[in-house]
Amino acid sequence: MTTFSIRPAQPHDIAPIHAMIVELAVFEKLEHLVVATEALLHEGLFGAHPSCEAIVGEENGEVVCFALFFHNFSTFLTKKGLYLEDLYVRQSHRGKGYGTRMLTRLAQIAVERNCGRFEWSVLDWNAAAIGFYQGMGAEVLPDWRICRVAGEGLRALAERPA
Repeated sequence: MTTFSIRPAQPHDIAPIHAMIVELAVFEKLEHLVVATEALLHEGLFGAHPSCEAIVGEENGEVVCFALFFHNFSTFLTKKGLYLEDLYVRQSHRGKGYGTRMLTRLAQIAVERNCGRFEWSVLDWNAAAIGFYQGMGAEVLPDWRICRVAGEGLRALAERPA
């Protein structure tokens, strides 16, 4: 009999979460951008000043999916929000409803914490994910684009006179 459960990530989950981050990057064709290490992930989740949280899904005691999230803030709502950075279900465990259960748990966390909204991004070419999210009740916002400054561009912007 297969059992599936969701729980907060613990330090001993770092290795499987890191491995799934790499799998996700390969799936998204972005593996060249991954600089994450287990040590950096541990610091982000469990260091002196954690910057994010994670939940994991276990099938028969094996971690088969994870969701990494953090709080943001809406000035319009004047409430914190929950932002899902990544949700990943291992390929061999897809189609079992685990992604749905993980999103549902994250929505529950958002409601428990009195968040004004729950948001995430999706790649425009990932039609399967877009359809899945819409089926869960998410609205894909067509008018918004992500703006990002990273690496050398971030350093250059920081060095500009204020």
